[in-house]
Amino acid sequence: MRSHLLNDTTAEHYRRSVTEGIERVAAKLATTDRPFTGVTVDELTPRIDAVDLDKPLLDTTAALDELEEVYLRDAVYFHHPRYLAHLNCPVVIPAVVGEAVLSAVNSSLDTWDQSAGGTLIEHKLIDWTTSRIGLGPAADGVFTSGGSQSNLQALLLARDETKSENAEHPTKMRVFASEVSHFSVKKSATLLGLGPDAVVTVPVDRDKRMQTVALARELERCREEGLVPMAVVATAGTTDFGSIDPLPEIAELCAQHGTWMHVDAAYGCGLLASVKNRHLLDGIERADSVTVDYHKSFFQPVSSSAVLVRDAATLRHATYHADYLNPRRMVTERIPNQVDKSLQTTRRFDALKLWMTLRVMGADGVGLLFDEVCDLAGKAWELLAADPRFDVVVEPQLSTLVFRHIPAGVTDPAEIDRANLYARKALFASGDAIVAGTKVGGRHYLKFTLLNPETTVGDIVAVLDLIAGHAEQYLGENLVEAS
Repeated sequence: MRSHLLNDTTAEHYRRSVTEGIERVAAKLATTDRPFTGVTVDELTPRIDAVDLDKPLLDTTAALDELEEVYLRDAVYFHHPRYLAHLNCPVVIPAVVGEAVLSAVNSSLDTWDQSAGGTLIEHKLIDWTTSRIGLGPAADGVFTSGGSQSNLQALLLARDETKSENAEHPTKMRVFASEVSHFSVKKSATLLGLGPDAVVTVPVDRDKRMQTVALARELERCREEGLVPMAVVATAGTTDFGSIDPLPEIAELCAQHGTWMHVDAAYGCGLLASVKNRHLLDGIERADSVTVDYHKSFFQPVSSSAVLVRDAATLRHATYHADYLNPRRMVTERIPNQVDKSLQTTRRFDALKLWMTLRVMGADGVGLLFDEVCDLAGKAWELLAADPRFDVVVEPQLSTLVFRHIPAGVTDPAEIDRANLYARKALFASGDAIVAGTKVGGRHYLKFTLLNPETTVGDIVAVLDLIAGHAEQYLGENLVEAS
C-alpha cells in the first residue's frame, strides 16, 4: 500500500494517475451538451449503495470507471451555459491549476511551520483585497470556508467589540439586517448566544435595498428600549435579487450610533475587480468588516472566501494559543501564524487559487468576466420586462433575475404558483437547463443567477420558452383532468 503514498519514489505514479483523472474530466467537459442528465434520487441511490467500500478495486482506472457511473455522468455541470440556478460559477483554468498544486503539496495554513510561503501568499492576497476595498493601512483578514463562516466571524468580532454598560448580557445586543439578507446572519446570531430576537429585520424598498429611514428608526428604538445596537449587516449583492444596500447612508448611521458595520459582499465582491461597475460598492470602505466569496464572482473553485477587517486588532477575539501549535512567544518572535486570526485550525491553502488567477489573468481579466454577466442580466431583464408571459420583480444591479410565468387567462395565484413549481421541476428533470426558485410576497417565483460569460441571450430566450412550455403543459393537463 505504500505505493499509493505521494513522495519522491511515486512521482511517476502520481503523474500518470492524476493525468488519467484529468483526461476523464476533460473528455466529460468537452462532450457535455446539457447541465444535468435528469437522474433522480431513486435512480442514483442504488448505484452508490451497491458500492462495497470494504472491497477496494486496487486500480485507478477501475476506480475512475466506477466514478463515471456514480458521479461524473450525472454531476451538475456549472460550466454549461444553461446552468442558471444558484451562485455557482464556472471556474477559470489558472485556479484549477492552483487547486491541483495545493492538494498535492497539502500545506496547512494554520501555522508558519506548516506552510511557509503559503502564509505570505495569503497575507499578500488579504492586503490586495483590503486595498481594493479601501479599508486602510491597519486592515487585515483571513481566508475562510465560505460566506457563512465569514459572516459568523465578523459578528463574533462585533459582539466582542461592543462595549456598553447595557451589554452585560448578550441578549441585549441587536443585529440589524434587511429582510432579504442571507440566512447566515440569523444562524450566526443564534450560534453566538444572542438569542432568537437578536436580529432586527429591516424592510427593503421596491429595488430590494435596505430602507435607511427604517434602519434609523429601528436604531433609535433599540436605544430607547435600553438595548445595544451591536451591528448592522449591509448586503452588497443579495442572494435572490443581487441588490446592493445603500452603503454610504448605512455607514453614516453606524457612525452616529457607534455601531459595527459589516458588509456581506459574498456575491458582489466581483465588483472589486470590475472595470466599469466598481462605483456600485461606494461606501464599502467605511465598513468595520467585509465578507467576500471569491468562489462566486471571482470564478474560483469552492472553497475560496475571506473575512476582512478595518482594524487588525479586532481579530484578537479569535485568538487562542496552544503550546504545541502557536505558543505566545511566537508573537514576540514575529512568526506569523494564521490560526491566530481564524476560527479554523487545519485549513487548506485556498488562497493559491486566487494567486494563480491574478498572476495569469490579472484583476481586470476577472472583472471583465463579471461585467459580462452583469451586462447579460440587464439584457435578460429587458427581455422579461417586454414579454407578456412573465412578471419580473426588479431590475438587476448584479446578475440575478427573479421572475415567474403568468399563464394567459389564469388569475388564481395558487394555480400560477403550481404552474411555476411544475415548470422548474420539469426543466430540472429534463436536464436541458437548471433554474432556481424562491418566494416573493409568499408567492413562488423562478430565478436566473447568471455567472457564466458563455451564456448568451439566445440561451436565455430558449430557457424562457422551455419554462413557458412546461407551465402551459401543466395547465393543459390539469384542464383535461378537470373536464
